[in-house]
Amino acid sequence: MAAGAEAGGLWRRKPIERLTEDATAGEHALHRTLGPLSLVGLGIGAIIGAGLFSLTGIAAAEHAGPAVVLSFAIAALGCAFAGMCYSELASMIPVSGSAYTYAYATMGEFIAWIIGWDLVLEYAVGAATVSVSWSKYVVTLLQDWGIALPARLVHSPFETVTLADGTTAQGIVNLPAALILVVISLLLVRGVRESARVNAVIVVVKVAVVLAVIGVGFFYVKSQNYVPFIPENTGSFGEYGWSGIMRAAGVVFFAYIGFDAVSTAAQEVKNPQRNMMIGILGSLAICTVLYIAFAGVLTGLVRYDAMRGDAAPVATAIQQTPFPWLQTLVTLGVIAGFTTVMLVLLYGQSRVFYAMAQDRLLPRFFATIHPTWRTPYRSNLFFMVLAALLGGFLPISQLGHMTSIGTLLAFVIVCAGVIIMRRTHPEVERGYRTPLVPFVPIAGIVVCLAMMVSLDGETWLRLVIWLAIGLAIYFGYGRRHSRVGRERALGGAPTR
Repeated sequence: MAAGAEAGGLWRRKPIERLTEDATAGEHALHRTLGPLSLVGLGIGAIIGAGLFSLTGIAAAEHAGPAVVLSFAIAALGCAFAGMCYSELASMIPVSGSAYTYAYATMGEFIAWIIGWDLVLEYAVGAATVSVSWSKYVVTLLQDWGIALPARLVHSPFETVTLADGTTAQGIVNLPAALILVVISLLLVRGVRESARVNAVIVVVKVAVVLAVIGVGFFYVKSQNYVPFIPENTGSFGEYGWSGIMRAAGVVFFAYIGFDAVSTAAQEVKNPQRNMMIGILGSLAICTVLYIAFAGVLTGLVRYDAMRGDAAPVATAIQQTPFPWLQTLVTLGVIAGFTTVMLVLLYGQSRVFYAMAQDRLLPRFFATIHPTWRTPYRSNLFFMVLAALLGGFLPISQLGHMTSIGTLLAFVIVCAGVIIMRRTHPEVERGYRTPLVPFVPIAGIVVCLAMMVSLDGETWLRLVIWLAIGLAIYFGYGRRHSRVGRERALGGAPTR
């Protein structure tokens, strides 16, 4: 039996001291170049996406009415619980890997592997899914400008398209989706500082678009659209009333997903003990204000029940203003939103994979750092190919909806990790301390578990299948090659 399988079993934990040592090891060290503003930008880049432009109308029309603004506030509270827990762990364990690294230090290798493998699904499949939506918006915008791309080159082989002569054919490849993933991945290979700068520019554009919609739309709000503010419940749970507000909170919760990706940058942050908290909670606070203001304007422009079944409620709302150019502006905002979401997801994915490879749960090949750019370029290139293949050759319906459940599982583990670390490592310096422990972590666990339970059976089935594949890899490779396991078998002697 391999030494790694004998030493410590499934629950062996990686000491915090070793995590810190790995973060500063010469050949494996990443550059600490990110400040608080860059982190806030990364957070906003990952959070504000299509959810703002689509989920708001759905939640208002089907569940909460104008009180959807309260739903956004409630969802933000749930995210804040998890965000505070992320901030504490990121300040005391400032290394790459996010929830995977935190789980390794608190709950053991087996749980760490599960969450790491789960994050692969969250980030990689999420980026591929977003690329398909990005492609559709770009193609539509180009058509509005009189530029028509070949239909077969913007659809996957599983989709039927109508050609210019009226005949139908199968798509070949969604070329725009694949190309944007390649471009973003190559940018990430070039360096995190350059990637953060590009992200910052796009975030400014995206936030400007959101503010323009809020600022212009505010002057055309009709006060009668807010009456009743909380529509009377229909007799069914979740259809208006306070139960509808809570159901809508569950719907719009997923519009906040993305701030957790900020924690994957911990090893490349200057003064992480202070700046990680600013990046995580700062981006959450800014997005919450924008979300509530946007929802308020949207439901003021269009009566909530008129948005039922409307796939583009924001476009409908803009029609209530005398400014048709806002429609193009919103489309540009959505494209910008998708672009930054993909950038942060692929960034986070490569850092999680890098951390797992450093621990030898994955081949060491993926832990190699570029000698000049100091980025885990092999991990970046691997996911460039994987995500581009998924985005180019699969329709969005087959890519699945796994990002949400993966994120919620990560939130649960991080919240539990804070409670465990307070008991097992009370002496470790914390640049930020989660208030009201254990109340806040327990509240975060309860909220996230409730969200997970509300998801459909097919989503759970896909998660189980994905985890089964991951367990096969762990027991076939990771457990036998585990660096922590080998070190314990050698009496604690460091291995590389």
